[in-house]
Amino acid sequence: MKKKTVVDCGLLHTATTMVQSVNVKALTTLASVIRRPYLASPHVFVPTVSDVNYQALRDHCGVKAVIFDKDNTLTAPYENDLHPRARVGLQSALDVFGRENVAILSNSAGTDDDPGFVDGKEIEEALGIAVIKHSEKKPGGLDETINHFPNVSDPSQLCMWKGKPAG
Repeated sequence: MKKKTVVDCGLLHTATTMVQSVNVKALTTLASVIRRPYLASPHVFVPTVSDVNYQALRDHCGVKAVIFDKDNTLTAPYENDLHPRARVGLQSALDVFGRENVAILSNSAGTDDDPGFVDGKEIEEALGIAVIKHSEKKPGGLDETINHFPNVSDPSQLCMWKGKPAG
């Protein structure tokens, strides 16, 4: 994150902002989704990540690793504090899959927009789980994501959560 000085209501303070580049992969994928909208359809709807049965995902669906989007799923945008309504879900995923099989895939932290992996390290320290390093933004980054998890050999063994922790 970059620091900048801003004036707000006459007060001078330092704000932290994340600068993101254009997501070319998302733009090129848009044509495929327009032709085949089912590609962008979520498979499961739940109020929060804390309402997911992670044990069933592992035991009955063949899922071996869980990936969370950070902003609006585990935290508020550009914040690193775990949202209270996501706390139970993250802990449940960790209990069922183990820390080595739970990670964050972000379109900012861990990408080329995060020089030196500074934001990624801050997030890992704050949330206690890995941030996957990847050069292509979602919906890209699949190769780096699969390679991050040593026991995953196929995308069908991954579960990706994106949503709002407050429901």
